[in-house]
Amino acid sequence: MVIVLVTVAVVSGGLLAWVNQVTAGPISQQDKMALANGIKRVMGTSEMTVVSSDSVTQPFDGKSQTFIVHKANDARGHFLGAAVESSTMGFGGELKVLVGFDAEGKVLGYTILQHSETPGLGAKVDTWFQQDGKGCIVGRSMKDHPTLVVSKDGGDIDAITASTITSRAFLKAVSQAYSVYAGQYAKDSADSVTVDGLSGASQLHK
Repeated sequence: MVIVLVTVAVVSGGLLAWVNQVTAGPISQQDKMALANGIKRVMGTSEMTVVSSDSVTQPFDGKSQTFIVHKANDARGHFLGAAVESSTMGFGGELKVLVGFDAEGKVLGYTILQHSETPGLGAKVDTWFQQDGKGCIVGRSMKDHPTLVVSKDGGDIDAITASTITSRAFLKAVSQAYSVYAGQYAKDSADSVTVDGLSGASQLHK
């Protein structure tokens, strides 16, 4: 019986490893396509080209965090802005967003890359802050007000009903994304942007 169990375990492990190897390529391709489509969506146009994708490390809340900044040019080769991957801890786990900013620091759009929020409540983060959502941030200029805050905390953005924690996490992710973006690309930006009382120069790694 021991020999049979060991044999089954070895064969099962081998099959799993083989399946993982076979599917790794297609899964990676799908992820790349999803990201590419997401960048076009948050930048508001398909007539654009991603000219660089940089990994940026910047401290927030006393911890170093890594962001991915996808710099984009328009069809004529002019700087369009950038889509920034940013993440924070939401109510149910990590909340990862992709936010598009134009050259002047205006929010062009966003999409949720990953979340574990409660269905019917925090999961509404995917639509709540969109153009037609109750807490819309699309079109908002971040240049003069780089920190987004829900109305419950003294800000002017309506939180998701019964999901204030998720709303705070989302807005924090967007604010941090802008801080990183402004430090790297935004026109007329200062050397650093303060978000939640923190500021500092970014470290860029291509």
